Amino acid sequence: MATVQTPMEPCGMVRPKSWDDKVEEAYRFQLAGYRDEREYAHLTQANVERWPHNGYIKKLIRKDGCWYYFNKTRECSEKDVSKCKLYSYSQDK
Repeated sequence: MATVQTPMEPCGMVRPKSWDDKVEEAYRFQLAGYRDEREYAHLTQANVERWPHNGYIKKLIRKDGCWYYFNKTRECSEKDVSKCKLYSYSQDK
């Protein structure tokens, strides 16, 4: 009998006060409907495609099966920084 692995649940969450690359990463995943890269990898079994020059996410598969395309530059505006959520996991501490 095969066991189904469930994604690890986060043990904490904070809202950022200022923009940085981690906030940009989380913003793009959350815009596509995912909590973070761990949830995306678990649900889609797909690799994240990134822009080669800066490492930002280029495109993601949304939960409805459509694609979400992102620009090469920053997409998370200052007004959206505090709406973003940064999750932590017990093994990260």
